[in-house]
Amino acid sequence: MPRIIAHLDMDAFFAAIEERDTPAFRGVPLVVGADPLDGKGRGVVSTSNYLARAYGIHSATPISTAWRLSEAARHAGKPPVIFVSVDMPKYARVSEEVMRTVRRFIAKVEQASIDEVYGDLSWTESYEEAERICRRLKEAIVSEVRLTASVGIGPNKLIAKIASGWQKPNGLTVVREEEVETFLSPLSVRVIPGIGPKTETMLREKGITIVNDLRHLSVHVLEQLLGKRGVALYSKACGQDDSLVEEHSEVQSISEQETFESDTLDSHTLFTRLDSLARGVMDRLTLEGFEAFRTVVLTVRFADFETKSRAHTLAAATRDPGVLQREGLKLLMPFLDRRENIRRKRIRLLGLRLEKLV
Repeated sequence: MPRIIAHLDMDAFFAAIEERDTPAFRGVPLVVGADPLDGKGRGVVSTSNYLARAYGIHSATPISTAWRLSEAARHAGKPPVIFVSVDMPKYARVSEEVMRTVRRFIAKVEQASIDEVYGDLSWTESYEEAERICRRLKEAIVSEVRLTASVGIGPNKLIAKIASGWQKPNGLTVVREEEVETFLSPLSVRVIPGIGPKTETMLREKGITIVNDLRHLSVHVLEQLLGKRGVALYSKACGQDDSLVEEHSEVQSISEQETFESDTLDSHTLFTRLDSLARGVMDRLTLEGFEAFRTVVLTVRFADFETKSRAHTLAAATRDPGVLQREGLKLLMPFLDRRENIRRKRIRLLGLRLEKLV
């Protein structure tokens, strides 16, 4: 029986939800993320719709850069970007609706993130039947959730994921096992998971820009260039992936973070923001269906972008917000004096994460 895997990825998920819920946002460039504060904002873009992407604004773009690109478009006579704050509880609720719909069509699924999911369709025994099911699934999501999704179908998770991004938005791409090499060869090396901007730049300097270039190197050469990671990248360049669809894949942690408008060492400001983060992660703990946590992790990023994380694991699991606030304060206090902050640097970002979830 052939192995047939589907990867479903919602299209510009957060932005699409905002467009769905607010008619005024439709047909205009839209960014979901931090407040740009007229170019002085400190956070990043969470999601941009496809009109905003045409301006060069993508996920993780600094929000100040997004604002400048929007202003440049406005001065060129194009529509300016509308900036919307992140509403994670709403997006999580919509994600649950999508996943319920997916499970009606595919029994064995692995939710990879809030807006993407793998499904094992090997039981269909044919790519034609797998494609038919995925078309019906896409139609159901449009009908029931009023959003679009793109789907990739392939012989493994790697190919399915790359294929789902091939014809966005609202695409469906099928790559059969015998088509893998032809499909991958002309693509940029960036489509290979594990190759980021720095690795791409290093490879480009050596004349390696597409997957076909990567595949024609020996494993030994890639290992010399990239260490053990090079061996794994060679396998991916050949379209190989034995990882299974993990039916009971679970959230490993829940986190919230905030980049401040101004760097600060003011204890009142930091305590207030920490309290807000604690409320946020507790809300998400309930929303994700967990009863308790054991480990609290605090992340601090200084004004010079040095980042430190400190953690404490409790003797017993709890869901007491008071315990979380106390543990967060214990972890934060050393950053306000010379124990963890010898040079008394101001703090740019705070993050709070819960682990060992029950």
